[in-house]
Amino acid sequence: MRIIVVGATGTIGKAVAKLLATEHDVVKVAFRSGDHRVDMSSKESIERMFQEVGHFDALACAAGVARFGSLAELSDEDFQTGLFGKLMGQVNLVRVGMNYISDNGCFTLTSGVLSHSPMPGSASISMINAGLEGFVRAAALEMPRGIRINVVSPPWVKETLEALGMDATGGMPAEQVAQAYWSSIHGTRSGTVINAKDFA
Repeated sequence: MRIIVVGATGTIGKAVAKLLATEHDVVKVAFRSGDHRVDMSSKESIERMFQEVGHFDALACAAGVARFGSLAELSDEDFQTGLFGKLMGQVNLVRVGMNYISDNGCFTLTSGVLSHSPMPGSASISMINAGLEGFVRAAALEMPRGIRINVVSPPWVKETLEALGMDATGGMPAEQVAQAYWSSIHGTRSGTVINAKDFA
């Protein structure tokens, strides 16, 4: 299969691209590098990316920016960053990508543990992750041509915690998280929130 990995230079995306490349033709897409570049906050940029890449069989997105901060301090711009960068960015990957994906193809998006296990400071991110999960459940009901769509909900990733100087004991290695994306692409389910912890 020809598989687009958006966010292929990030911690999770890099692991997903590496795993999928063992059996498939992987097209790496990121904001600043990769085979192609995309600005997730711009639908026009997403359209250009698909025009450049052309036909594909599956897409996995592990990209999207959202702001962490206390509810009292989060600005309108902070909320908009996540709404456009992570929520609508992934929604538009599906909306535009439907014109390029093959029959029986698969979209796999990324939400996160904060959708169902929020913490102080996660109001914006929790909202966006929950929105993505709602979108996938509903969009699956309208996918044409046998196209499937799922969303992976990763826990805290070990490499990310280490990079932030936090205790990484409870973190899940990115290479294990990548198995959830593999399962989505190679499976039969659609409209599902896939808990990456199931692959630990």
